Amino acid sequence: MLIYNPKDWFTFILKVHKSDTLRKLGPMILVIAIYSVAIAYWEQEYLDITDHPWIKNIPIMHSLLGFAISILLVFRTNTAYDRWWEGRKLWGQLVNVSRNLAIKIASDSNLDEETKEFYRKMIPLYAATLRTYLISKGLQFVLDEKEHPEFANFANSDHEPNHVALLMHDKLFKMRKNNKIDDWHFQSLLKDLGQFTDVCGGCERIKNTPIPYSYSAFIKKFIFIYIMTLPFGYVFLLGYYVAPIVAMVFYVLASMELIAEEIEDPFGDDSNDLPITKISQNIEKHINQIFQTKNDEWTI
Repeated sequence: MLIYNPKDWFTFILKVHKSDTLRKLGPMILVIAIYSVAIAYWEQEYLDITDHPWIKNIPIMHSLLGFAISILLVFRTNTAYDRWWEGRKLWGQLVNVSRNLAIKIASDSNLDEETKEFYRKMIPLYAATLRTYLISKGLQFVLDEKEHPEFANFANSDHEPNHVALLMHDKLFKMRKNNKIDDWHFQSLLKDLGQFTDVCGGCERIKNTPIPYSYSAFIKKFIFIYIMTLPFGYVFLLGYYVAPIVAMVFYVLASMELIAEEIEDPFGDDSNDLPITKISQNIEKHINQIFQTKNDEWTI
């Protein structure tokens, strides 16, 4: 994840980062420019506009469709950002519930050191296993209609986050059975432990439920047809300048689609994905600090 200064305009304008869509779209932009030049040459050198006056009216189609494509792209990017932000809220919830659970366990003087040490290790372990589980390649195909034998090992493997949660629940019920905690404390800890599974389920929902295929495919086809037909209508208005204009329009439209594709799955290795590795490491650091602070009996 990139941390940046949003007020530094010159850096944004002059610097081309490896995640910039210009790098990814560079070859296609060049192809679109060459295609536009070819269409401009054909229309101006070989097509008699007096015999085909209706050609000048083609831009009317683009004016009518421009509003539709803008609405579709806005909805596309907003939907993708909602998925990215929901993923961030879920991991923020995981941070909070991990701290709350650690504070409750560490501050209970009735619990023995073995129990506290158990939760000191298991709470951050849940975040680490959830991070590994979410970046697994096979998770996104769990609900796919097609069979994926290449991910058979993933399908047959244990659900590690559930396993860690089960161990923590089992420990909690044993504590209640042995009367190490009262009923109120038990219910409070049980509620916190339940949120771990809630976070996991929310992340799974984002990971294995992509944007509907028909919607994503339609937008790509729409952009392709829109760009491929632009030179035909604007050659007689712009001449050979149609090439850079069409290339720029393609860059803007295709970039919005690429950005949406990247952020709709926030659990990955892209530059703009959520830093779940760093978050899980911070959870481990903070949990260790909570237990260490209690052991040292810091006072204010």
